[in-house]
Amino acid sequence: MRYTSRWSSSLLLVLAAVACKDKGAAPEGAPSGGAAPAAAAGGGGAAIIGAALSLTGPAASYGAQQRAGIQAALADLGSPAPLEVRIEDDASTKEQGITVFQKFINRDKVSAILGPTLSNTASATDPLAQQAQVPVMGVSNTAATGITDIGNYIWRDSLTEAQVIPGAFKKAQEKLQFKTASVLYGNDDVFTKAGYDVMQKALADLSVKVLVTQTFAKPDRDYHAQLTSLTAAKPDVLVVSALADNAAAIVAQARQLGWTGPILGGNGFNSPAFIKNAGAAAEGVMVGTSWNSLSQSAANQKFLAGMKKAGVNPDQFSAQAYTGILIYAEAIRLSGGKGSREEIEAGLAKVKDFETPLGKFSFTAGRDAQHDPSVQQVKDGKFQIVP
Repeated sequence: MRYTSRWSSSLLLVLAAVACKDKGAAPEGAPSGGAAPAAAAGGGGAAIIGAALSLTGPAASYGAQQRAGIQAALADLGSPAPLEVRIEDDASTKEQGITVFQKFINRDKVSAILGPTLSNTASATDPLAQQAQVPVMGVSNTAATGITDIGNYIWRDSLTEAQVIPGAFKKAQEKLQFKTASVLYGNDDVFTKAGYDVMQKALADLSVKVLVTQTFAKPDRDYHAQLTSLTAAKPDVLVVSALADNAAAIVAQARQLGWTGPILGGNGFNSPAFIKNAGAAAEGVMVGTSWNSLSQSAANQKFLAGMKKAGVNPDQFSAQAYTGILIYAEAIRLSGGKGSREEIEAGLAKVKDFETPLGKFSFTAGRDAQHDPSVQQVKDGKFQIVP
């Protein structure tokens, strides 16, 4: 069942500064002229959803795309919308994320929360929502463990690294026939460390020998020492778990050092900002993804049309945020349409085989996402799905 039949009338977006402190950069491909204001919709009894997004800091490229996805979803829901969204910047940090969650829970009295952008932040903020019994939808928290384990009010529509990486690596090996690898990962972030753990197991399961392993931290900008060590071992493939900002610099520096071999990335690579910042060095990079941009489903085509209308080049993160809003609206519908915290929580448990841009969506028994992943590769300056 699609939302076109349930929320068909046009929505008048109320772009109000009171809705958020929204100071992030515009999404990749968006018109210039400053940040887009926060999106609010509904009113008059609509459920209030708080969205904690990384609009500044290392994950700002993801947060900008998530904001665009939220705004497109509100436009597609129609009027009167069953929910209103208030966006706050979590600044890509645990500390600011905690402040935002406390505001949402205690002052704004939101019915539910979407976000935060990073798993690292979610590990600190989600326990606050669990204690207050406020539903949370993680739309980009892909750490394999430790997120939905926080409690029964924590859900996510983002596939974990454990759901995406093994299949992506298997397909990559089928195409590239690699037998050895060198691995580089960020050791100061829950997301990149979790990605490394999954990569390590996936490589072992494929009988790939890891020759060298190196680490870095998010503030790092020079990776020459690590890359020299990694490439000197002459692996068949270079494997990297990093956020988009770090990933672009790592790939560019690897090419500068003469590495011409394949590069496999983790979920953090799935951003147009990675390709933009890495430039020609990004060509050939392969990565698993939760969103098939080539899907001809009605839900995905509607999402693509909405993003095109907004002048935004969509990615996995905008698709997941868009889907998160639709899932909340569906949960409100399934629970009677009033949208209290308790009703939304009950409604989320009823979401099954729901048509979204990510595919036919359901939750697992552990409140994780359940849908099919894909594999994509950078070709001609853009991500393309690998058949």
